[in-house]
Amino acid sequence: MSAIKESIDISRSPAEVFSYVTDPTHLPDWQESAVSVRLLSDAPIRVGSKVAVTRRMGRREMTTTMQVIDLDPPRSWHIHGIDGPVRGDVQGRIEPIDNGEHSRLTLSVDFESHGIGKVLVPLVVRPFVRKEMPESEQTLKGILEAGAAR
Repeated sequence: MSAIKESIDISRSPAEVFSYVTDPTHLPDWQESAVSVRLLSDAPIRVGSKVAVTRRMGRREMTTTMQVIDLDPPRSWHIHGIDGPVRGDVQGRIEPIDNGEHSRLTLSVDFESHGIGKVLVPLVVRPFVRKEMPESEQTLKGILEAGAAR
């Protein structure tokens, strides 16, 4: 299956968007399913850093470890799940618009499944993410444009 991809324009510079969106401690602020985040590596986040993310889907909570694969500030990043039956693969890209005064954020999410994940991904995870992703991007836009991220 192909990745789930969503884009949104944000009235903030690419550097501001990148700084906020790549700080995993902010995930619970803009992603409803993100319950908590625990850094498993020293800050600041860099290639190789690991983060434990606990998400709620329905009444279940699942914790997965994500690892930073690539960081190219303020343009792009790539993180990948390294454990569990459902391993997310998230790529983000930020394009400057309006001479760099605003940004277009594109998030692309795909999944690697193991064991029970082969059933969960198409039946539960993909539909859940398709619904949550645009809502999360709207929440992120609201936070950044309100200046709360500064």
